[in-house]
Amino acid sequence: MLTEPWQWVVAAAAAFLVGLSKTGIAGLGILSVALFATVLPARASVGVVLIVLLAGDVVAVGLYRREAAWAHLVRLFPWAGAGVVLGALAFGQMDDAAVRYLIGGVLVALVGLQYLRRSRPAAPEDAPNPWFVGSIGLAAGVTTMIANAAGPLMILYLLSMRLPKLRFVGTAAWFFLILNLFKVPFSYGLGLIGPASLGLSLRLAPFAVLGAVSGRWVIERLDQRLFEQLALVLTLAAGLRLLLAG
Repeated sequence: MLTEPWQWVVAAAAAFLVGLSKTGIAGLGILSVALFATVLPARASVGVVLIVLLAGDVVAVGLYRREAAWAHLVRLFPWAGAGVVLGALAFGQMDDAAVRYLIGGVLVALVGLQYLRRSRPAAPEDAPNPWFVGSIGLAAGVTTMIANAAGPLMILYLLSMRLPKLRFVGTAAWFFLILNLFKVPFSYGLGLIGPASLGLSLRLAPFAVLGAVSGRWVIERLDQRLFEQLALVLTLAAGLRLLLAG
């Protein structure tokens, strides 16, 4: 799938950012999705990225396995699972161009969502609104199935719950590990995962692991807000490129 050296460099950087986003630097996840979609066909990128995401998820859960807020996860999982099913049904009706436009639109919308959640006051942790939980969970399921881009939605939810930093990261780690595993049979059934995509994913997975292992070290030394701001700007550019391409 990757024929040029620069494509391998971009894909390796995207895989590294996948891992880095899993262990504390919020906002880099959607940048990695955008980078993958610029060097791979849109449909193919969804399957390749899923296995790379799982590599980062495993490391993140290993680092933060005791930090999860399971009460929030239990509320979210039924809605997110339903969203995955809806996303799989919708994905099966789309060609590559439609997926490219959808991923581009999702990325642009999620950049706006990231800015919106910064301007909203946080809600009390012990009083999540059922409608908010349901809408976030359902949207996360659909978005992650179609574009592997539910990270900003989970960030929005966890920030609104005012979770401490480590608990925030641990809860997100468990959420995405379980949800991404749930997506595997759907992705296989849609033809998104196969020998070619799996081979590429396994070549890129070590970069995701390296990014995840580096995350704790990096986040202690670099300004997270600056990284998130850069990720949002670059993701917006990548999303617009996908929307305007062709």
